[in-house]
Amino acid sequence: MSRPLDWERDGRTWPHRTASRFVTTQGVRWHVQVMGNGSPVLLLHGTGASAHSWRGVMPLLARQFTVIAPDLPGHGFTRGRPRGGLSLPGMVAGVSDLLAELGQAPALLVGHSAGVAIGLALLGERDPAIPLVGFNPAIAPFPGLASKLFPALAKALFVNPFAPRMFARLARAPGETARFLARSTGSRIDAEGLRCYETLLGNARHCRGALDMMASWDLDRLDRALPGIANPVLLVHSAGDSAIQLSSVQKAAARLPNAVVEVVPDLGHLAHEEDPGHYTARVVDYARSLGV
Repeated sequence: MSRPLDWERDGRTWPHRTASRFVTTQGVRWHVQVMGNGSPVLLLHGTGASAHSWRGVMPLLARQFTVIAPDLPGHGFTRGRPRGGLSLPGMVAGVSDLLAELGQAPALLVGHSAGVAIGLALLGERDPAIPLVGFNPAIAPFPGLASKLFPALAKALFVNPFAPRMFARLARAPGETARFLARSTGSRIDAEGLRCYETLLGNARHCRGALDMMASWDLDRLDRALPGIANPVLLVHSAGDSAIQLSSVQKAAARLPNAVVEVVPDLGHLAHEEDPGHYTARVVDYARSLGV
């Protein structure tokens, strides 16, 4: 589909639909889910996903926290572009606008994959005491020639109007989304999550947003900023992650003044969707250890 996702059509059975609201900021109409009471926790999903990726984590965290989970610009049911587009600074500016509109100042950030990069960049503008928990973080620049080729490839696909449509058409083939996720992430998720990814990846507008984000990404800038981010950081990586190498996580963590890396066996890149109970418990334990 080249038309945008429609909340009343495509979101009729979306996880935690009753927690959803739509909030408008400069240039963006956000789909965001909010639930629970207590200190605010911001959840940031990765490229190609949406707030649905936190469907298992949210109600567990909401027992102790106010949980805020937006669809990032270009993704899911969020519409429009923040100032700076879908670049890392643009995403940070957009999320900052959203938090201001909601009147929330997070006491803890939790990110997955590229959402960890957004969270770290956001921390650079906020209180150095705010902690971050990052799952399977995509925060290290690609090595050598890949650092030039990958953004160039994403840009080439982004400017090709047929590429997102072709990908979406492939994703709508029976069983293809499950196979794609297994190949690219090493994860096998539940039927509800798979249904959401089928809806997202089968939509050309969503695919185009993910490509736009990848084409605009500059992790070298973040890498240079890491030594100045003194916030407490816990990075949890999965041994079965076929998307992100553990060595890249360890390398980035070594540049952060106050970071710890933990490795979970077996699970893949979408580990927080495979075992939300374990990952929620890790967030809660880490928050408690820091007095959040």
